[in-house]
Amino acid sequence: MRDFMGRTAVITGAGSGIGAALARLAAQQGMNLVLADINLADLEAVADTIDGSGIALQKTDVADPEAVQALADLAWSRFGEVSLLCNNAGVVPGGRHRFVWEYAPEDWRWAFGVNMDGVVNGIRSFVPRMLAEGRQGHILNTASVAGFVSGEGSAVYGASKHAMVRITEALYAGLRSLNAPIGVTMLCPGLVATRIYEAERSRPAHLQPADGQPTEAAEFQSISDNLFRNAPSPEDVAALAFDGIRKDLFYVFTTARYDGPIEKRTQAILKRENPQFDSLISLSKGKADSEEERI
Repeated sequence: MRDFMGRTAVITGAGSGIGAALARLAAQQGMNLVLADINLADLEAVADTIDGSGIALQKTDVADPEAVQALADLAWSRFGEVSLLCNNAGVVPGGRHRFVWEYAPEDWRWAFGVNMDGVVNGIRSFVPRMLAEGRQGHILNTASVAGFVSGEGSAVYGASKHAMVRITEALYAGLRSLNAPIGVTMLCPGLVATRIYEAERSRPAHLQPADGQPTEAAEFQSISDNLFRNAPSPEDVAALAFDGIRKDLFYVFTTARYDGPIEKRTQAILKRENPQFDSLISLSKGKADSEEERI
């Protein structure tokens, strides 16, 4: 997909971070926008920064199939077509550097509800209509390098992103088997200067753990603050995403920093060896992702 002018983009998680940057860049390409986020005030603030495009906003909990269906209905009723679907919404439960057995059931339900079900709901509500239109289009799913590495840290987030990788690969394979004119790109960011690690602010009340919101250990929070202060901007990542869409690339990674651990894990599987996992913190320490590290 190279012609964006006058076409319609639907972007979830558009109230901040990568989603907001995708919205601004899509508007610059002359696209109509249907923006969704669980925080309507954030959406309105983003919309105030965008000029020159038709914009529709909808408060949406992507974990709710009916809410995503309503988002699709809004897009088609307002603009008559959807050419670009960005399943971008994502959350990370607080206190992410815990052992896997320390996560509450609510942590699992929340993370998988947004990170995995949100993508599935987007696929179910939009892809059949996009196929029926028969026109050229594209789907961008925002995954993470966490979907390709493993270990003890960020188990809930990582597991949901592993699931998302598999779902996105199935989407790509299915559309290819139909020779559909719809491309698929899986955006796999490393560290990005967003508010994703402040996602607890948006956790629904019914998914609050009984013992209260989890918090990050002071040591990890200090490291995180330093890393994200120097991480690539959402605008940089959005530009990479649109470049991948134009080139019809499936995998779009924002950094090569994790290639070693990905290769090591893959080789252990192929050799039937016991895995040796690096700490995600140690992988991220040191200088922040630089332009030279990006693909």
